[in-house]
Amino acid sequence: MELFSQQLINALVLGGIYALIAVGYTMVYGIIELINFAHGEIFMFGAYFAFTLVTGFHLPFWAAVPISMLLCAGIGMLMDLVAYRPLRNAARLSALITAIGVSIGLQNLARIIWGARQRPFPSESLPTFLRQGIPPSEPLPAFSLTETAIALPGGAFLPYRDLCIILLALVLMIALNRLVSLTKIGKAMRACAQNRVAANLMGINTNRVIVITFAIGSALGAVAGVMVGMKEIIEPTMGYYKGVAAFAAAVLGGIGNITGAMLGGLLIGFAEVFGAGYIPGGYGSGYRVAIPYIVMIVVIIFRPSGLFGKSTATRA
Repeated sequence: MELFSQQLINALVLGGIYALIAVGYTMVYGIIELINFAHGEIFMFGAYFAFTLVTGFHLPFWAAVPISMLLCAGIGMLMDLVAYRPLRNAARLSALITAIGVSIGLQNLARIIWGARQRPFPSESLPTFLRQGIPPSEPLPAFSLTETAIALPGGAFLPYRDLCIILLALVLMIALNRLVSLTKIGKAMRACAQNRVAANLMGINTNRVIVITFAIGSALGAVAGVMVGMKEIIEPTMGYYKGVAAFAAAVLGGIGNITGAMLGGLLIGFAEVFGAGYIPGGYGSGYRVAIPYIVMIVVIIFRPSGLFGKSTATRA
């Protein structure tokens, strides 16, 4: 029971992170039908920006997060203006190759700025309740229980840091859903996703909508990067490994569907954590990286459009 509860917490945290990244993939694809493979690097820059603001500029953590979101939103907008807008009417292969080139370029830019070595997020820069909780296998002093983790029935522990990640991911996904459903820019996004040419003829500035879409997706990716930076290490390739898993989540949910991306992220997170924990013989942990792709392939075999995607026919 203790192991299951702990794995459930880990799955919710990882699924929330994947969902925030997957939303960036699916929003861009839904409007311009482009797989933005550089989105994982935006996620990576979000972690580095927060790390630099906290350690180099000595800003409090609560101020570093929104500034990182704004900086990553700016990178996303610049990426569209410089790399993707000139290829808006070009062949899809040209835009895809450009996205891969931007991804590699951003990885190397991060190496130039911050170096290639792995960096842990300084725990002393975090509020006390967000610091690493004491693992259940170690003696748990009273102050650690009350300051960094919540004791759950069955002997499991929920660190306040993980609780904040789960709640923040939930709040951001609900806010995004409301923005797309109720606001003027959200209606413009949906119109562009249905038919960009018709939306343009109806007076919608499609280029402006696309830039805003890149900005929103990049800001959410930055939050996910800060979350991962709090739990793991920060390095230039961190965006690749998490990015490809989030892409699998977007495809699983139905590429182009925001609700599907959110659910796909949660499903991939659960599959990865429980697969690594419960597949016998030690194979789960050894093939943990492959689990998201296995799930995606199985779903696509039986439902090629994903869980929430719609099948479309192409006329000859």
